[in-house]
Amino acid sequence: MCFNVGANLVKVSNIIEVNDVSHRFGDVRALQGLSLEVKQGEVRGLLGPNGAGKTTLVRLLATLLRVQTGSANIGGFDLTTQAGMVRKTIGLAGQAAAVDEFLTGRENLEIVGRLYQLGKKTAKLRADETLERLGLTEAADRTVKTYSGGMRRRLDLGASLVGHPKILLLDEPTTGLDPRTRQQLWDFLRTLQDQGTTVLLTTQYLEEADALADSITVIDRGTVIAEGTPESLKQRVGGDYLLATPANQQDCSQVVDVLSQVGESPARLNERLGQVSVPVTDRVAALVAVSQQVEEHGIVLADLAVQRPTLDDVFLALTGQPEPDSVSSPGRVDQ
Repeated sequence: MCFNVGANLVKVSNIIEVNDVSHRFGDVRALQGLSLEVKQGEVRGLLGPNGAGKTTLVRLLATLLRVQTGSANIGGFDLTTQAGMVRKTIGLAGQAAAVDEFLTGRENLEIVGRLYQLGKKTAKLRADETLERLGLTEAADRTVKTYSGGMRRRLDLGASLVGHPKILLLDEPTTGLDPRTRQQLWDFLRTLQDQGTTVLLTTQYLEEADALADSITVIDRGTVIAEGTPESLKQRVGGDYLLATPANQQDCSQVVDVLSQVGESPARLNERLGQVSVPVTDRVAALVAVSQQVEEHGIVLADLAVQRPTLDDVFLALTGQPEPDSVSSPGRVDQ
């Protein structure tokens, strides 16, 4: 849900600081000596496979869990000794919607606005603005129990945004949203950033992190394994990728052999897409060589292209796993 905003932030170089934090759930170690620094006004993407510790970190920063070892502060307020001030500084949208289904969408947001200590008129204006941005204006005066799951998710996001918090913690905020509403939320987040809001964002959509994040932190097994801008992380993976899609899927193995000869490493087959990829240094020479060789072998390609590495490639290279799954089951301790 969301917390109050309006606390005077202590002047600090980093608005979020996490220092050597570890956290256990019984025998399960969710975080292991994790450290993180986020500058004011930054959108920081937090990526990692399921069970990496992303949600545990967000819950710690939101003071929903106590710091067991290490230290952390938000806006200069210590999470352990000044938890009340932290809650006045942040907005939070977790993975599960937390709205009152017996109230209307408008009433939910207006109540949240009043909890933010906004005046009645301002709370109404903020609620109307948020409902419009998230495509809920037509359903604003219906009770939430009549909303679909996606509509409830949007309303829950609205509750975290209506107060325009200085620091916004979003745990997979666009899961279950249609592409149009996702784009509207992206635009809203950009507007908030322009107004000085700092955003920490976990997401299962790698293109979302690429589009929104100024920098990205990748965590695995409870610790940071890489940090940098989206572009710098892509550069760590390598140069261009050559992609070939055979018209006949029976030719995939031959195409793998051909691309392996021109690439910097063995080619890889994506069986779901029927597409073969390989990293290359000289894109023009690679395209020419592959074109000649597939013609000599009598292979017909449906597509042949070169592209820059994506965050999918970064994620796979850093964690050894494919991109994150859609959503974990409700019973998971962490994602």
